[in-house]
Amino acid sequence: MRSKLAAAMVCWAAALAQSEWPQTRLKIDLPKDSPVAVVAADWGESRASARGNALVLDLKTSLLLRNTASRHIRGVVLRVVAQEVSPGGKASVAAPSLNVAPGETFPIRIDLRLLRPRMPLGPLVEVSLDGVLFEDLSFYGPDRLGSRRAMLAWELEAQRDRAHFKKILETEGEEGLRRAMLESLARQAERPRLDVQVVRGMPATAFGGRELQFAFVRMPGAPVDPVSGAADVAGSEARAPRLEVRNVSNREVRYLELGWIVRDRDGREFFAGSLPASGLKLPPGGVAKTYEPVSLKFAGGPGRPLAIAAMTAFVHQVEFADGSVWVAPRAGLADPRLARVVAPSAEEQRLTELYRSKGLAALVAELKKF
Repeated sequence: MRSKLAAAMVCWAAALAQSEWPQTRLKIDLPKDSPVAVVAADWGESRASARGNALVLDLKTSLLLRNTASRHIRGVVLRVVAQEVSPGGKASVAAPSLNVAPGETFPIRIDLRLLRPRMPLGPLVEVSLDGVLFEDLSFYGPDRLGSRRAMLAWELEAQRDRAHFKKILETEGEEGLRRAMLESLARQAERPRLDVQVVRGMPATAFGGRELQFAFVRMPGAPVDPVSGAADVAGSEARAPRLEVRNVSNREVRYLELGWIVRDRDGREFFAGSLPASGLKLPPGGVAKTYEPVSLKFAGGPGRPLAIAAMTAFVHQVEFADGSVWVAPRAGLADPRLARVVAPSAEEQRLTELYRSKGLAALVAELKKF
């Protein structure tokens, strides 16, 4: 009986690995009042393979959606689930920096690897809508993933950066805009990359590191001021980053995110990611301490460990209790310590890619749409 069951499982997994998955095993679940509708779904490049008692699902899927609302769409986040409980069973796909008019269609690419039990019941994968952000910054969706805050921050960054490049076009003309695009492309190409391995929860083994203090870059207009911070560091690994911050605004803060830069013993600096703090109830003038039970191991290139010598942080994003969001201004991000290592916004990357692929005229036309 066991051998027959195993043989059936192997045959079933092999059938799933064919060029086309059974459509009954794939589900796109959108609410009746969804502001987007599915026009087409191409699952042809997706594959499944057996690994022990699990299935490895390599999703390489293209969806074509239509804006069925009466407003322009600025961003969409999809939730993709193979299983809810075990690690590796769910993920999300975000499409920021959109400008989709009512009735227009737009593509979203899903390129993920997920895990699930080997002989599941129901659909293999379910795709649902977590949120849609509109041009007036209103939001639709269950927001199970914090999509509203993320998309609002992306859109505010997009507005900030479009205004920057439109100002250059107005004051310096097309040649000034060309120079700005070339400078941005050069910064993106030269920005040092850092490989980061993240482990949630603190390992039980002894660490034997030292406490290393954060330095801070003060961000103009930031509603939160970093007071102090440290992490336990040994070689290329940093554990338990903790910060103390003060709310210097006149509104309650419920979320903040600090950018994290590490410097190695050779003087190289890298952007290590963000330090989020959620669930805050930080009143005006109040002080809060944040703690992340996480371990991060850095590498400055393939097989090249990074020995951490110093760390710097800066306030990157803040959400207030009323749902409004503050993002770092370009003037602050232009600080030489940040400009070399911090990645540009999704919108700046989109605009520079448009310039690179289609030229200056296409970029000018795009900026004039806003």
